[in-house]
Amino acid sequence: MMASLGDVKRSAALLFGQGQHVAALRLYDAIIAAAPLDFDARIRLADCAAAAGDPRAHAIYRATAWYCLKAGHPLPALVCARVLESRGEAASDLTAALVVSYGSESELLGKVATRVAPPAEALLVTVPDVRTPPAPGALDGVGLPRAGSAAEWQRGVVDTALARAEHATDSYAEYPEAVHPIPLLSAVSEAAFRRLLGTLVLRRLPASAHVIREGEPGASFYFVASGQLRVYATDGLARQTELATLGEGAVFGEMALLSAQPRTASVGCLTDADVFEVGRDSLAALADELGAVAQALHGFTRERLLANLMATSPLFRPFNRMQQRDLLRRFTSHDVAPGTVVINEHEEGRGLFVVLSGELDVSRRASDGQAVPLSTLRTGDVFGEMALVRSSNTTATVVATRPATVLFLARDYVSKIVTAVPEIRSYLEALAEDREIDNQLALGEDDTPADERILI
Repeated sequence: MMASLGDVKRSAALLFGQGQHVAALRLYDAIIAAAPLDFDARIRLADCAAAAGDPRAHAIYRATAWYCLKAGHPLPALVCARVLESRGEAASDLTAALVVSYGSESELLGKVATRVAPPAEALLVTVPDVRTPPAPGALDGVGLPRAGSAAEWQRGVVDTALARAEHATDSYAEYPEAVHPIPLLSAVSEAAFRRLLGTLVLRRLPASAHVIREGEPGASFYFVASGQLRVYATDGLARQTELATLGEGAVFGEMALLSAQPRTASVGCLTDADVFEVGRDSLAALADELGAVAQALHGFTRERLLANLMATSPLFRPFNRMQQRDLLRRFTSHDVAPGTVVINEHEEGRGLFVVLSGELDVSRRASDGQAVPLSTLRTGDVFGEMALVRSSNTTATVVATRPATVLFLARDYVSKIVTAVPEIRSYLEALAEDREIDNQLALGEDDTPADERILI
């Protein structure tokens, strides 16, 4: 029988969760037979052997770790090292090699870097029937003849699978000459890298498990070593909005940790997943290295926010990637503390603002002097456009309510863009019109004359 590699993995994970370790091992072995470079299947097969009490699992973890280090997959290699350490096996040589190869001083890190790609999930795999052993003399799904008693045959299946997993890449030699850095870790000093490695806590999670939940305090951030995870937000009616899918090498959870604010989204496992957790207490223990780590973390977060902004904001949509980056360079970046007034009522419109991170409140002074809340601005929101589009002074105030980073583009350059790119003019005019209606509703001024409407 043939099935896709992804389906076989899901079936194997289900069997493993049910305690059917040998059956799961046979499915992972079928994957390795078809795709020897599938290091995830090799690690999962070693998990099966370890769960069955077979000490030969150690050799598979170690062999797979060395392959991953050379192939450009450092976090799965670290998973193997941590599993070995948890089982009382030394793995200091693996972690030392990881620092040497992926630390900031490594000559292997390069801008033109590659990694050996895992096989596609659509790859067809010949699957054995794991429900019952084959009849005497018959061939198993991966070509192993049945001989002797059922127990002897099963031992032969396991022996063959373990040997295949351990030696799957012994003859492989097409390793990349340069490897990609590990987000954050490769940006700090090697001393900080080593100490950070010591703080990483391995979480091995089944499909459907949650890593973080929306609304929880942000006390940790995470690296994805393997598997797929979904990021989603939930509204007041319990409706879920998909925000992103995360895979190997992704980092998440750092923004809530940095801002000491509740989580703004949930992250759950679509498949079995291995993630590394870094807690606030662990970071505090770094003491003298904390400044370098925090700086690298802020830098990484900023780059990711900018990439997300360019990919999702209508403001950047009319431009190609090179033009987007050129436009982004025209913006200045400003970190603002809670309570900082970004726009004051009645001032001349200075330019266009984009929220990169944090939250800001929009309000207007009523006739009695009380501030009337109008809206809250969050990541990706554009503001300041109404005063530019209508050539009017602002009639609302924007104040940061949480630590925020705001991008600013001066009005002269906005005018040039609006003139040159009709799509941007249309976007800003539509945004201004929608915001004007929202402001009227918030103030209860549906029939307010146009010259008195809220312009920010």
